Parts: sequence; structure tokens; C-alpha cells
Amino acid sequence: MTIRVLDPTFEGSISVVVEPNRLTSLTGRSIGLLDNGKPKGREFFNYVEQILRSEYGVTSVLRFEKTDASRPATAEMIADASRCGCLISGVGD
Repeated sequence: MTIRVLDPTFEGSISVVVEPNRLTSLTGRSIGLLDNGKPKGREFFNYVEQILRSEYGVTSVLRFEKTDASRPATAEMIADASRCGCLISGVGD
């Protein structure tokens, strides 16, 4: 039996890197929370949402939950998240 080992390093070049503008404040903003679907993620983000609203003046929170941590967010989730001022993605457990 032959075992093939792959090299995950990237040797190409990236010509342009565009960094998004940073928010100066969360007050009055709509924030997205993306739960990766692992255990306790919902409880964690409930706490994060509470802090964002009470201490940072966030007015709206959109919640997204993936069914599996190893899968990417769906196209629909990404489209909906584009309405947010920023998105916080987190891991449960």
C-alpha cells in the first residue's frame, strides 16, 4: 500500500490584498452572528448577543447557524449576512 503525502503550503503569489474598512463603533449597527453548529455554540452566542446589545449599543442581531462545522456557510446565509455591518463567526464546544 502506498501512502501519498500532500504539501499544503502555498507557493504562489497574491497580487492584491484588499482590507475592509474597520468599524469605528458598533452603536446602532446590525451585527451578524454565525454559529458553526457545534455543541454549546447557541449558548455562547446568546451571551455574545446580550453583551453586544447592552454594552455596545448594537440595535439588531441576525443569527446564522450552520448544521456542520466542516461545511461552509450557504450562499443564502452569505447573502443575508451582507446586510450586516459586521459578522462574528465562532466555534462552540
